[in-house]
Amino acid sequence: MMKKSLIYSLLFLLAAFALPMIYLKKTKNTAHATTTNKAITMTNKADKKASEIDSENISTATFAAGCFWCVEVALEQLPGVLNVVSGYTGGHVENPTYQQVCAKNTGHFEAVEITFDKNVMSYEQLLNWFWKIHDPTQTNGQGNDLGEPYLSRIFVHNDEQLAQAKASKEQAQANYSKPIATEILPATIFYKAEDYHQDYYVLNKNKDSYCQLVIAPKLKKLGLEY
Repeated sequence: MMKKSLIYSLLFLLAAFALPMIYLKKTKNTAHATTTNKAITMTNKADKKASEIDSENISTATFAAGCFWCVEVALEQLPGVLNVVSGYTGGHVENPTYQQVCAKNTGHFEAVEITFDKNVMSYEQLLNWFWKIHDPTQTNGQGNDLGEPYLSRIFVHNDEQLAQAKASKEQAQANYSKPIATEILPATIFYKAEDYHQDYYVLNKNKDSYCQLVIAPKLKKLGLEY
């Protein structure tokens, strides 16, 4: 009888220990699945929106404004923005990797390529957001992200964008005591960054301190979802 009671006691203790562990694992997996599904849903919505819009109304903009994780998650929340891709542009090495760009010897900038419906969000309005989401007067990077890959740049795709970018920069200068350091350059080949950089904030905001300490406060200040 005592032996049987001892067995039941041991079984009870094992169950008491195992159930919370199973619950924690399930909760963790559910949270990961929710975040992943959110990123997939955002991509699917963008694809669907783009397919429903007249191709003549779809345009492309390319901006560099520091770490592309920050820029991507801010701009993809704007009305009329169909898709934002993180990548590298402006350099002299083909198909650069993140490690090569971070080594600062390829000439590339961390940038985003934005696909947008110009009937909903004009290029001028997009430029206004470009000035808002970073400090265009910083000459050596953006925040604590220093070096050439993090400099402020506008890459224009045609003469119309060039004229609008110049006018927007001139207007924006009135809001700063220091001169704007942003350069306006012709768009060149844009290389999509590695998959793990796409939707980085959405997928990592609960586990990456950079997301929590740098990106989230910036989004909050801009009045965007964080």
